[in-house]
Amino acid sequence: MKNSIVKVVLFAGVIAAVSSFSASKNDSEKKHSPSQSVVQTETYQIRFGLQNQNGTKTLSGSYDLGNFVATNTVTGETFETYGGSGMQSLPQYFDGLPEGTYTFTATQGQGGWVGYGSVTAEVSEAKVDSDGYVTIYVPIAWEE
Repeated sequence: MKNSIVKVVLFAGVIAAVSSFSASKNDSEKKHSPSQSVVQTETYQIRFGLQNQNGTKTLSGSYDLGNFVATNTVTGETFETYGGSGMQSLPQYFDGLPEGTYTFTATQGQGGWVGYGSVTAEVSEAKVDSDGYVTIYVPIAWEE
């Protein structure tokens, strides 16, 4: 009697192990199925600076700045840096912006001392500078 119970338990264990192996094999085949395609979009590091009213571009200094905003001109998807409110130091960075054409702007900081315009620019491998960034200069529209 003990021998038959041991055989049944052993047989059940072997069946469970085989079915477990079979299920995990099928799962891994599903994960790597050639019919499924994975679309990978190239992303870029963005460095933000400002263009003063006289046309001078700067990557340094502190400004009354909330954040920088990038809006994809095709999809409307929006990406934002967040530096807090109040005075922000330049440059500011955004890591991982997908390739495309964007309208870039900045939001006012806490004091409301500076207003920002916008600029439309392409983000692509061709726009990466020698420092490894796509550098965007958002224009200052007015200052108090």
